[in-house]
Amino acid sequence: MASVAASSGIPEVHLLDRYQPLIGVRRTERLVKKARALGDLRVLHINSTRNGGGVAEILSSLVPLMNAVGIASDWHVIDGPPEFFGFTKEIHNALHGEAVDLTDQKASLHREVVLDDAVRAALDYDVVIVHDPQPLPLIEMRQRQAWIWCCHVDLSAPDPDIWDYVAPIANLYDAAVFSLPEYAQELSIPQHFIKPAIDPFSPINQQLFRSQTIERLRQYHIPVDLPLVIQAGRFDKWKDPQGVVDAFCTASDQVAATLVLVGNTATDDPEGPAMFEAICASSGERIIVLSVDDPLLVNALQRRAAVVLQKSLREGFGLTVSEAMLKGKPVIGGNVGGIRHQVKEGQTGFLVDDVPQAAARIEELLSDAPLRRNMGRRAKERARKHFLMTRLMEDWLDLIAALTRRDRARVPHRQLTESSSS
Repeated sequence: MASVAASSGIPEVHLLDRYQPLIGVRRTERLVKKARALGDLRVLHINSTRNGGGVAEILSSLVPLMNAVGIASDWHVIDGPPEFFGFTKEIHNALHGEAVDLTDQKASLHREVVLDDAVRAALDYDVVIVHDPQPLPLIEMRQRQAWIWCCHVDLSAPDPDIWDYVAPIANLYDAAVFSLPEYAQELSIPQHFIKPAIDPFSPINQQLFRSQTIERLRQYHIPVDLPLVIQAGRFDKWKDPQGVVDAFCTASDQVAATLVLVGNTATDDPEGPAMFEAICASSGERIIVLSVDDPLLVNALQRRAAVVLQKSLREGFGLTVSEAMLKGKPVIGGNVGGIRHQVKEGQTGFLVDDVPQAAARIEELLSDAPLRRNMGRRAKERARKHFLMTRLMEDWLDLIAALTRRDRARVPHRQLTESSSS
């Protein structure tokens, strides 16, 4: 199990201070008070990739912020052979509803790789938070910690066979955390619901001067003579990049624009490269497809874009939606999962069910600059109020306090109330 540096490059003592103008003095003081109430608690986050995807993005900011308020926190990443990540990608797809071929051999591989990796870890922590299905069997290594399983994917309609595999392992934890109440499942442990959030000071969200934005786009030969339509995120079939291309082609017959699809392939996603190659076949003079790990490029694209899409078919949450909203951009999102909790239909963007709807909304926004500005203004305020990292940390502090209130040892299962996050 490899330790991952979670530093944002900002001295920790200043991290929370930077948020105060955004969240106010009272909320800042409340966060500090809640953290101090937990004393010298130690927290370990575990996932399966340090680059690519929303979980890595969240942990790269959440872990330093927890340390900044006095909660000693670490982040570790498990590793495994290609066949391990091949199976865990199948689990990921099946939790989204796709049928998979579950065999005893695959299940054994899942357990053996995770536990072999765990042998090298010193789990000297009070709370262990395991993110997503890849490290799920680590619970067998539990000692006296409180263990939480946090699943970030869309669980609205999981494949029954894969859920029958996942649920008995999940039931060994002290609590499960899902992004939304509609993802609740039949489990014997308490279920808690915490929406993800974004860091306004990370490279993907930090303020950029207009000259910096233009220079970043120039480095990647992205023209700015026409309005930009963009979608950012992993090259994953659930993000429906082909649907984005099809919608753009229809809309651009009426309104001239340039489409940019930008993302990377996470190290725990073996399907990513093939999806990227398939989408590259659609690239052309006005359709640009880039696979790069450059958060400043995504930042620049979101700031320059006239229209931002996140046309997902399934989506646990979709951080790119809040990222674009924070930059004052209207978002056209798939009418699924966490996107529905971010985009207010007709107010901060549009929710769409298919390619023709997406094409019509792209054309509408490209043709109406006042509509874009008004939606973008409301979108920015909504992101600031509801989807910043400090809110996410407070939700986690509340949950950790509930699990460790009596002592630092393992505690009996207790019913937890739903997070108060909006």
